[in-house]
Amino acid sequence: MNQAFIKWIINTIAIMLAVRYVPGIVYAGEWWGILIVGMIFGLVNTVIRPLVKLFTFPLLILTLGLFTFVINALMLSLTSWLSESLHLGFHVEGVKPAFWGSLVISIVSLVLGCLMPPADERER
Repeated sequence: MNQAFIKWIINTIAIMLAVRYVPGIVYAGEWWGILIVGMIFGLVNTVIRPLVKLFTFPLLILTLGLFTFVINALMLSLTSWLSESLHLGFHVEGVKPAFWGSLVISIVSLVLGCLMPPADERER
């Protein structure tokens, strides 16, 4: 199965769990819209997050990597903004829900990613 497809599904599941368990993160759209939100989140993390990490590298070093949590919250807020502009029904209501939501999404993505077999075993 394609690696990008698996990451997309993992992102979507993680976002759904953040919507379920983090107050301030809301989804009120059609069932297929959350799939698009997962795709947007994946694209934001693939394209924009590395650039932000590059430009904030000194701050990442200074905080021993803890600034990564702030970057993750910003990526979730950006996903919310893009989703709202596309009328998908996904909304993050502030900094605190963005922080906790990004933490939930990171943990869920890590756990689900670890449960997946390595890419070379999946191709067999």
